Amino acid sequence: MSAIDDRKLKHLVHRMIDIYSPSGKENDILEYLRGHLKRRGVHTTVQEVDDNRFNLLILPSGDADIRMALIGHIDTVAAYDIEDYGFYEENGRIYGLGAADMKSGCAAMIEAFLAFREEKGTAVPAALCLVVGEEESGDGAKALIDEYHFPWAVIGEPTDLVACLSSYGYLEMQVASTGKRVHASMAKNHTNATESLLHTMLRISHFLRENHPELVYNFRDLYSYPSGFSTPDRCEAWLDIHAPPNAPLGEIVTAIEEVCLLRPDGGNAIEPHFQIETIDAGYELPEKGAMVESLQKAFTSMDIQWRTGDFHSHSDANQLWGAGIKPVVLGPGSLAEAHSTDESVSFEQVRRASGLYLQAMREFFGQK
Repeated sequence: MSAIDDRKLKHLVHRMIDIYSPSGKENDILEYLRGHLKRRGVHTTVQEVDDNRFNLLILPSGDADIRMALIGHIDTVAAYDIEDYGFYEENGRIYGLGAADMKSGCAAMIEAFLAFREEKGTAVPAALCLVVGEEESGDGAKALIDEYHFPWAVIGEPTDLVACLSSYGYLEMQVASTGKRVHASMAKNHTNATESLLHTMLRISHFLRENHPELVYNFRDLYSYPSGFSTPDRCEAWLDIHAPPNAPLGEIVTAIEEVCLLRPDGGNAIEPHFQIETIDAGYELPEKGAMVESLQKAFTSMDIQWRTGDFHSHSDANQLWGAGIKPVVLGPGSLAEAHSTDESVSFEQVRRASGLYLQAMREFFGQK
């Protein structure tokens, strides 16, 4: 821990939280971080994601193949209150949008990576990857793995310093109903798109509760097309499902579609529509391998209890796994704090995370 400067670490967390960076609007924080790293004497590589956005990478000098990467996303969800989302500190906890998910994890990785390069030099085959877009489409991670490959990655999502060697799978589905627009006084239940979709959602909920209690599901963004004083001709909603690592997502999708197409007696006459937007398999790593063993040694050397578990959310780790990269999810903060109105993280945990990242790289690259 002696190589991590607490003052610099807290200042970086502070500045990152104070810069608003929802998915799609990350440019301000990217420019800040590029300037911050330049002032620290570090060359960065800009990897274009789209015409206006990019990933910020620190790559090894020379032609060495990358052996491991620290990866963090610098975007957040939209602010609950755009007038009140910034940094403040109270009783050893840091508050603000992105405090847990995952600007504190990014700051901890940055400080650890810079400290390690000061010790080891720029040719060490390690990379730091600060990516965009994780909270929406994951386009930053996609651009990264399209161009670079490395055997191991550590992703700083909030895990309360539990080393997550496995991750839940994720399914995102749009469910919609299309009805007929008529005057509101002429509305019939069996042709109303909104009521039809509500019945469909209830059937899905009942099926998942009764048959798949291991799944975590969530309906969101229920939207009826504006129609004035008449019945809406379309209503849609999005269904998120987080499934344990070995859950058969294909079978689950098929079963949900069959449930939705059932025609209960007296049911409406509108046929629902389905669209699978995202389907990412979960994964499970064994408790062995170079990066896992290096992390275990880092925990021991810092007198922190080694604990493993599942990461219960979708993240860039799922995309990396699909590309043949072995990701360990490990970071400060709690997933329960993420996306909440009073998001916070213990600064002591941020310090420990930074120390773990540094010590794990020392172990991984053979530096005692």
